Amino acid sequence: MEDPIPHFKPNDEVVGLRIMGELGMGAASVVYWAQDPKTKEVWSLKHVHRGSAKDDRFLQQAIYEYKVASDLDHPNIRKIIRLEKQRRQLFQLSEVFLVMELLDGVSLDRTPPKSIEDAVSLFVQVADALKHMHSRGYVHADMKPNNIMMVQGLDNGKPVPQAKIIDLGQSCKEGTVKTRIQGTPDYIAPEQVHRRAITAKTDVYNLGATMYALLTGRTVPTAMAKGDSLMGRLDDSMVPRPDPASSHNPRIPTMLNELIMTCVEIDPADRPANMTYVVERLQLILGMMRAKPDANSASPLPSPSRPGMPSNSASGIGELQNDGSTVVGVRFDEPGKT
Repeated sequence: MEDPIPHFKPNDEVVGLRIMGELGMGAASVVYWAQDPKTKEVWSLKHVHRGSAKDDRFLQQAIYEYKVASDLDHPNIRKIIRLEKQRRQLFQLSEVFLVMELLDGVSLDRTPPKSIEDAVSLFVQVADALKHMHSRGYVHADMKPNNIMMVQGLDNGKPVPQAKIIDLGQSCKEGTVKTRIQGTPDYIAPEQVHRRAITAKTDVYNLGATMYALLTGRTVPTAMAKGDSLMGRLDDSMVPRPDPASSHNPRIPTMLNELIMTCVEIDPADRPANMTYVVERLQLILGMMRAKPDANSASPLPSPSRPGMPSNSASGIGELQNDGSTVVGVRFDEPGKT
């Protein structure tokens, strides 16, 4: 019999923190905001609970997420400062707690950037964070709008939108060949579906698909099966090429459209060589937009509720983790999918 996820109440003390409130739920987890009674610092606390054997992967995913985060140090990647494990029996891991940076913001699937210029500014930050991950030997492998939080940062004392990458649970060492398909259908790279090596170019594709979705309100066709189909596209030649992003949003600058379309090339060899190139191109595009502003750059982007652009309506403040929103084999764990 499956053991239900326990819910802590305000003022409960857990792993040295006082629970202040609940932020959201995942497939095997609950996320809270909590305060350290001694320092008065406020954190996000993720509690992953083993209800049955099927939850073991979520426990191991949380442990690995902490390991990856501990090897990273970038302002645009959410920090995880502590891992606590608890065992019901001597050898049975039953609970994992992650103490994380509390982010006061929303995920980009809920609140997309207001304009193309704002979007490119966030893309620069995300690409630079991924570049940092790659320099440490890791690939994020699940970049998508609801894994990017938008919070308020400061630039010379002025408030500015700041991107924060969250959910490192699908991250892996570069060159890893995963035994199961892991990723999100509308952003997954062909090599992820066909279980080839995951490389920095996988993140290039995932980021390209994310940029396409946020700027057009549509998603690129991928190798993952959709709808009533039970079988994915068996080889790369079967994956349709997406329409140019600018065909859906003519306000997208030519150079930005070219970068996006190169990022989502089916063959990794045809994508940009590395994330450094993507960062530099985005910085150039942003600089040109700021040097010569026009109405197109500042005009609103398509609504995320437009057909073809899925929205994670359950993400709330963005603290709801995505441990149940990825594809594992042929199973869809997102709400509403079976």
